[in-house]
Amino acid sequence: MYYRTSVEEKVRLPPNLLVMKLNDAVTKLLREKYERRIIRDMGLVIAVENVDVSGSGVVIPGDGGIYYDAKFDAITFMPYVNEVFNGEVREVVEFGAFASIGPVDALIHISQLGNDKYFYDKKTKALGTRKGSSIKKGDKVTVKVSTVSLRSTTSDTKIGLTMRAEGLGPEKEKRTAKKAPPKGKAKEKESKEEKKGEAK
Repeated sequence: MYYRTSVEEKVRLPPNLLVMKLNDAVTKLLREKYERRIIRDMGLVIAVENVDVSGSGVVIPGDGGIYYDAKFDAITFMPYVNEVFNGEVREVVEFGAFASIGPVDALIHISQLGNDKYFYDKKTKALGTRKGSSIKKGDKVTVKVSTVSLRSTTSDTKIGLTMRAEGLGPEKEKRTAKKAPPKGKAKEKESKEEKKGEAK
């Protein structure tokens, strides 16, 4: 889920940035420090906005920089266990598939693709079952977060997904299931048509 968080911080403005407008310089520093970083209590910081610098700044003897109190909004992304996302398969490998959820990619292990057993096909670079279900790059999927292990960088962060619960899985298969009428209703329709024919 995406969040907007208000943050307050004391920012040191170095001498080389004193030529810039104060708000622009502080915004530049905050974006370099926070954007594309993972903060444990906030998640992945996507953007820093609405920077407001208050006060006249503090100078410390022997330090060429000036310290300012700043307030800003951080736009963040934080996935939680059991949260459901609509994503897209980015890559298929022998042990599962990587799907995008928001700005990050997460792993759907081969054991979490569904209730049927999946096999990797090297020729098509897809995962499939004996019943004809398949997962390939570009497929739209509905997934649920099963595990979250946040680290300081996106490459070290591990997020696990599952598609085993009802209502999850590839969008193409869910659409096909909706189109197919229930077996009981199909038989009922056939018997009604037969009765009509006998009456004639």
